[in-house]
Amino acid sequence: MALTIAGTGFSTCTSKKLRVLLIPFFATSHIEPFTDLAIRLAAAAAVEATVAVTPANVSIVRSVLERHYGKHHTAPVKITTYPFPAVDGLPGGVENLGKAAPADSWRIDATAVSDALMRPAQEALVREQSPDALVTDLHFVWNVRVAEELGVPCVRFSVIGAFSSLAMRHLELLAPDVAGGDPDPDVVAVVPRFPGPPVRMPRAELPEFLRRKAEVDAPRLREARLLPRACLAAAIAGCIDWLDSKPDRSVVYVCFGSLAPVSDAQLRELALGLEASGRPFLWVVRAEEWAPPEGREERVRDRGLMVTTWAPQTAILGHQAVGAFVTHCGWNSVLETVAAGVPVLTWPLVFEQFITERLVTEVLGIGERLWPHGAGVRSTSSAEHELVPAEAVARVVMAFMPPGGPGDAARGRVRDLAAKAHAAMVEGGSSHRDLRRLVDDLVEARSAAGGIKSVLAPIGSPFHG
Repeated sequence: MALTIAGTGFSTCTSKKLRVLLIPFFATSHIEPFTDLAIRLAAAAAVEATVAVTPANVSIVRSVLERHYGKHHTAPVKITTYPFPAVDGLPGGVENLGKAAPADSWRIDATAVSDALMRPAQEALVREQSPDALVTDLHFVWNVRVAEELGVPCVRFSVIGAFSSLAMRHLELLAPDVAGGDPDPDVVAVVPRFPGPPVRMPRAELPEFLRRKAEVDAPRLREARLLPRACLAAAIAGCIDWLDSKPDRSVVYVCFGSLAPVSDAQLRELALGLEASGRPFLWVVRAEEWAPPEGREERVRDRGLMVTTWAPQTAILGHQAVGAFVTHCGWNSVLETVAAGVPVLTWPLVFEQFITERLVTEVLGIGERLWPHGAGVRSTSSAEHELVPAEAVARVVMAFMPPGGPGDAARGRVRDLAAKAHAAMVEGGSSHRDLRRLVDDLVEARSAAGGIKSVLAPIGSPFHG
């Protein structure tokens, strides 16, 4: 008989729960969206969602569940584990991109796509769990074949936005002269077959797999530390209490995500620039060994708050005191700032973030490049970065923040997008309907005798925004 789930609008043709197993890549920026998707799926009483991670990544899943459901509530999302393989050059327990030493981060990526190293453990897990449907990260291509062998549908879920994903795909397939072409970093590639104004990308701002350098310089990665669960509430309260003391739309929020390839010299220039701007700022710094410029505390006093551990980004962006977000253009951060209606100043660092910057600044118009004339060399390779001077940081922040400035126009546009995003996620909205259709498709595939369906999840849809 048909089952209607109260408050969700999800319906199925059976009372048996749909057991969905989700397997994310070994990075916090992947594990958190996968966990958020599991939460959305579990909101339908007809779905039993389980997130599969290696042992060292369990705390990330638990942290997301705790923030959503509360510390003393039992989360309906389950966690299961499978072993991370022994990898030459990686110490035991290093199973996350943010935990790897700078010179070893490539080993995490290489392990993730290795059929020999990774497939056996994941395949054994999937066969043991015997789920009704599988949600896999794009890295784990073999999971599609495993799902086909088991006769269950497989969803490939991308945590990168559709705009950047399509741009990279078009450049790879339709502009072969870009890949392995002129090594001059100033050569500009135009993304083919994109509607609207041309999207122009200097070669230095393309992901390394498109540039195909003989040697790829590993970015300098900062370790994203996880707080003990007892400290999460204190971290949230500290940031929110500080923001409560500031006027509306006065604070510049600065965060470069869970992986931050920023040099100590650049951190110093950024610190001096924020100080010189005269604006209140809340800055999440991923640098355990870096020390702020001498005398900063006396000069800045209560105008600046530096957070060196986990920070409640969605709560910060949702606070009325925040007037702009200096962001690396990671897709999670873009979704969160759009949902909060906060304009951005862009500072991309690696991979597809420079392409996402074009979407934010040139297509959507919800922000500006932090250095509009290209001060310093912009590159996806940290070895090619030049310093953005403090004067450039201060100048752009001072121009963007005041009422009547460019920030106001961007704020109006991002608030319009925020309204559309929230409308999409409520019951009956487009994202809610898409998720409902996905569940219905998976249930139908399970019900069909031998029904096998490989589904590409709507990349970039605000499941967790």
